[in-house]
Amino acid sequence: MRGPANRNLPARARLGHPGVRADLLRQARELNINLSYALEERLIERILAEGQRHWLHESEVAIEDYNCRVERDGTFSDGQRQF
Repeated sequence: MRGPANRNLPARARLGHPGVRADLLRQARELNINLSYALEERLIERILAEGQRHWLHESEVAIEDYNCRVERDGTFSDGQRQF
């Protein structure tokens, strides 16, 4: 997309990074931030957080049931412990 039609696009698209604000790209360049590494690092953080959130949501009922059972009956090793 070159030429006059390019002027109608948002700054993000003109820079070749349609999902990144132009001011952020400029600051990243000034600070020598590797965009690929920064994106990968943040994606890993988000994927782990979403995975944990998803697991907790999916396991919520089982965790609650287990906690109720332990409160009611104790743990399997209550009679075995010496402390």
